[in-house]
Amino acid sequence: MTVPVGILLAQLGTPDAPTAPALRRYLRQFLGDPRVIEMNPVGRWLLLNLVVLPFRPRRSAALYRNIWTEAGSPLLLNSRGQAEGLQRELGQAVKVALGMRYGEPSIPCAIDELCAAGVERILLFSLYPQYSGPTTGSTYDEVLRWLPRRRVVPALRVVPPYHEHPAYIQAVAQTAREHIAALPKAPEMILISFHGIPKRYIEAGDIYRSHCERSAELIAAAMGLVTGPQNGNCRLAFQSLFGKEEWMRPYTSETIEQMGREGLKRIAVILPGFTADCLETIDEIGREGLHQFRRTGGEDLYRVPCLNTHPAWISAMARIARDELAGWLS
Repeated sequence: MTVPVGILLAQLGTPDAPTAPALRRYLRQFLGDPRVIEMNPVGRWLLLNLVVLPFRPRRSAALYRNIWTEAGSPLLLNSRGQAEGLQRELGQAVKVALGMRYGEPSIPCAIDELCAAGVERILLFSLYPQYSGPTTGSTYDEVLRWLPRRRVVPALRVVPPYHEHPAYIQAVAQTAREHIAALPKAPEMILISFHGIPKRYIEAGDIYRSHCERSAELIAAAMGLVTGPQNGNCRLAFQSLFGKEEWMRPYTSETIEQMGREGLKRIAVILPGFTADCLETIDEIGREGLHQFRRTGGEDLYRVPCLNTHPAWISAMARIARDELAGWLS
């Protein structure tokens, strides 16, 4: 029996193992993407092969070992759980397949899986709520590179950015409220942190910053928070800088250190741009961020887990998918 509708759940990706060879393969694919590093091809090749790949894989592997579990990569495990949860919510009328933009299971493998199941229509559901060229745009590129190679090309729909979709906002707010309510002491400040991108990408027209700001505004409102550095209990910042050029400000690392200098002792960090926990959430915020905060006088930094497989997020995913599958499901 064939399933006429497929959902391609697209995530950014993860290395296969916390080893230097695995990180070298992953970084070559990731940083070799012209959407990720926007520069002329010769300059990108020189940067990648003479600066990044000879040194970064070993350092990155050590960081991945900090978060790796016996079952593997947290991002892969949670993404698989999201795919399984979405499949349960939507039932047998659809076929859900997980594809990684970089690493395995790849987007081409996910397309093959859906086509082998006999799907005639595919909904591309990227696990990036806010649009940016290096994530959403690159995923679109990859799907449109591989899908037309099929003998019979399924019809394609794309879930648009859902950075302000009520189901997504409420899922983030609910998971954050639950986690914060269970903490031993209430945080004095909430920091909403998104992955950053170079400032020049925004200046060239990328809409990512506006999407992040809108998400933060709605999440704060849903949680009853007041944003702003003055007389507020919620701030916005951007993390995960790479290279020497200027990225979107304010930087998360500097904001965390400043909070410590201001005399704050307990803060919580919400990470709504990441739908699954990964290196940037578990290690960069949970370990490095805690050290940064304590270095300037803070005591406790509480990392709020990402949406992962929380029932509220699985239900939200199903609602978003159903919105975009209108007319495709009987």
